[in-house]
Amino acid sequence: MLVLLAAHAAVAAAISWWGRRLGRAVWAVAALVPLATAAWAGTRAARILDGGTYGESLAWAPSLGLAVDLRLDALSLLMLWIVSGVGALVLLYCRYYYVARAERDAGRSAALLVAFAGAMAGLVLADNLFVLYVFWELTTVASFLLIVGRGETEELRRAARQSLLVTAAGGLVMLLGFVMLGQAAGTYRVSAILADPPPGGGTVAVAVVCVLVGAFAKSAQMPLHGWLPAAMVAPTPVSAYLHAAAMVKAGVYLVARLAPALAETAPWRPMVLGVGLTTMVLAAWRALRVTDLKLLLAYGTISELGLMVALLGAGTRTAALAGAVLLLAHAAFKAALFLSVGIVDRRAGTRDVRELSGLGRRMPVLCAVAVLAAASMAGLPPLVGYLGKEAALEAFLHGEELPQHLPLTALLVCGFALTVAYAARFVRGAFGGAPGRGPGEAPGKGPGKGPGEAADRVRRPEAGFVAPVAVLAGAGAALGLGYSGTAAVAAAYADAYPPGPPGPYKLSLWHGFTAVLGLSALSLGFGGLLHVARRRTRTTATAVPRLPDVQRAYDRAVAAADRLAVAVTRRTQVGSLPVYLTVLLVVVVAVPGAALALAAPSPGPLSLWWAPVEPVLAVVVLTAAGAVVVTRYRLTGILLAGAVGYGVAGVFLVRGAPDLALTQLLVETMTLVVVVLVLRGMPARFDADRTARRARLVRAAAAGAVGVLVAFFALAASSVRTAPSVSEGHVRRAAEAGAHNVVNAILVDFRALDTLGEISVLLVAAVGVVSLIRSHGGGGAREPEPNPPAAFPTAHWDEPRRTWLPGAAERPGGERSVLLEVATRLLFPSILVLSLFLLFSGHYRPGGGFAGGLVAGQAFVLRYLVGGRADLGAAVRVPAGAVAGAGLLLAAGVGLAPLALGGALLESAVVSWDPPVLGTVKFATSLFFDVGAYVLVVGVTLKLLSAVGVSLGDAAAASRETQEASR
Repeated sequence: MLVLLAAHAAVAAAISWWGRRLGRAVWAVAALVPLATAAWAGTRAARILDGGTYGESLAWAPSLGLAVDLRLDALSLLMLWIVSGVGALVLLYCRYYYVARAERDAGRSAALLVAFAGAMAGLVLADNLFVLYVFWELTTVASFLLIVGRGETEELRRAARQSLLVTAAGGLVMLLGFVMLGQAAGTYRVSAILADPPPGGGTVAVAVVCVLVGAFAKSAQMPLHGWLPAAMVAPTPVSAYLHAAAMVKAGVYLVARLAPALAETAPWRPMVLGVGLTTMVLAAWRALRVTDLKLLLAYGTISELGLMVALLGAGTRTAALAGAVLLLAHAAFKAALFLSVGIVDRRAGTRDVRELSGLGRRMPVLCAVAVLAAASMAGLPPLVGYLGKEAALEAFLHGEELPQHLPLTALLVCGFALTVAYAARFVRGAFGGAPGRGPGEAPGKGPGKGPGEAADRVRRPEAGFVAPVAVLAGAGAALGLGYSGTAAVAAAYADAYPPGPPGPYKLSLWHGFTAVLGLSALSLGFGGLLHVARRRTRTTATAVPRLPDVQRAYDRAVAAADRLAVAVTRRTQVGSLPVYLTVLLVVVVAVPGAALALAAPSPGPLSLWWAPVEPVLAVVVLTAAGAVVVTRYRLTGILLAGAVGYGVAGVFLVRGAPDLALTQLLVETMTLVVVVLVLRGMPARFDADRTARRARLVRAAAAGAVGVLVAFFALAASSVRTAPSVSEGHVRRAAEAGAHNVVNAILVDFRALDTLGEISVLLVAAVGVVSLIRSHGGGGAREPEPNPPAAFPTAHWDEPRRTWLPGAAERPGGERSVLLEVATRLLFPSILVLSLFLLFSGHYRPGGGFAGGLVAGQAFVLRYLVGGRADLGAAVRVPAGAVAGAGLLLAAGVGLAPLALGGALLESAVVSWDPPVLGTVKFATSLFFDVGAYVLVVGVTLKLLSAVGVSLGDAAAASRETQEASR
């Protein structure tokens, strides 16, 4: 099963690339995967029909108990045959349907249809609620992409959005129900829940409601049905496969899957019976009002889905048997009817019943197979639709365990009568009438006049175009005549329920003259009379007040949401960073802070300090933080903020964390330098604070509350620990990594994957910062000019960077300082040596790649300060981006190398080497991972300096131009 799902994904990806080269053969290639799936399911059928199951599992996160569990049983087998069998026929049909469309659309559509088939197969095979939800949403995404196509029209985009919003929202509600159901049952395995249903209660009742809401949204039950008629703008193969045979049955499948365990839960039966039968009747009535053939079939699909929801959710054996039969019947006849509409649309150029006439005589084969499918839909013997109809009437008429079963039977008969009426209306509208005359045209008008003109241009479709329709329609007849085989498949699922009195119902084409036969004949008679009196029916339909228009309600809801979003945005997005921060901080204090205050235990006994120097450092930190608030100068504020960081580094050092203190010190220094460089292009003072006193008090209160929250959280988190600290295990195992410094061992060995992710984020953040600086500052490469810019009289052209570089007068440090330049050039090699010492000594004492990289970066900062970008370019002749990328590539390569040698990802080894002169050299291979981090930090620093330099040059140019203009 896992291989089949992987095959769907692989073929979908390959077709998306090779679709244009394959041409029309792409559809035959795409059909191979669902055909193989159907054949594989057939090889397992004997065991499944005997009551066995077939399962597979793939451990995903064993420590968290997460696994991809798949299971094939009777219901999964039935759905898998529907999904793969209908899918293969639809893909073969597409070879003729898409012949007039662009080849790029054919390849894309084929890939999406195969991907959808794989997602639907995964959904019906899933034996875990979370896995089921993942595949559930994959079908939603695939449906969105297939409906929207290339998004050429607003109608397509609108229908796709509606489908996505309704079904995804229902899926989220369903996910909440899954979580509650799994917690109540103590497991998320579907088979385990079915074997041992959770005890009833409020939690299970709410879970049932949430799960059914998701199922109703997916299967287009009223009032959540509006997305399905809107989706009829999609190509006909998509409608036939997704919106008739497969995707819309996902909700029905979920009801059938969980009904054996949850049917006795209080809200289950009232919801499935009430919503299902109401949807059946109202949607069937609505099908009599529309004139578009696809819309007629869409409302008919909604009606039949309602019937299946009621039957498969009723919780009795006979109802389950009828529902399983109708699952097969509906997939066959409704897919066939949709595909026949596609042929009519392609050949006649319209689907409007008012413009079609005489197609039955012009396309007799298509007419015959469509009539056969419509007869199965109407429930005529000896077709499979008749078997399901008889079983459904039996389930409700004699289902005394169902509440109000006689009124429900009457409602069911009305629904069947309306189904007969719209089935006859479909046949008459699509294929009836004389050639050249529309349905409502008088005989004397002659051919080629009015609506009947569409039929005059029709040519007969190719045999391959009609063949999938004929196979599906013929399947309805074969399943009806061979009812013993149909009964074996359906009963394998229905036998999970008690047989009920007077015994298990058996499928048959003849049960004698019974009340059920009379009700079936009654529905056929009333449906036929309703169709014959169609002119009067139209008058009655227009006289009866319309039901509330769900589409209009959806449009109004979306418009109201848009207006609300605009109103909220207008009031909240005011362009003030202090306002945004205040709102965020207040929310943090109000939500997690309140929960922490209510649930967290009281902190244990506190120790105010470990060393006498800590109160001094605390005073320094608090004083500097307070001074930041009152200062009016930007540079002063940055320096005071740096003092806070240095004070915290001192606390780390006193607390016995020299590695953390060193990193804090270096990061704070680098931050100060970069921010000070940026501040050179900004005003020296902050703007005058015109904020109202009340607003300032709110900000102060929010800041103080956050401080209290963080302090309390730190104390509470340290006091509730029950398990032993992991640090003890790290200390014991540090020697295995060849390290005496446990902090470095954690970074490059025990938690190397975290470090790899962090340095990747660092590189991405640096690229983002550089992009922002250059896009807003206008920096970047300039075209060469014959003379230096007026604002840079001493600038020179740097050909590798394709830009003018500021000379001595435009250096970041201001006027040239010979003493500073000499000192920098003398210290630069020593600082680099120090950075390398920190890099290589990190395994044994404080240091490491990150700290060494920061020290090396500060050496390049000095070169930049005294010589500008020109001097920095002379020191490093490799592009900064290449340096940073090489560092990330080295770190990732070191992590992946053990896999090639049969080891684990990011595994390290201790290497001992005895060179002739140096003696014994011992090192861990994780050292090269640390080297990668070192190189990346250096590259990021160079990248930032390069961007800041260009931005400062532009700022200086703008400033000088402003001064010249003022003069």
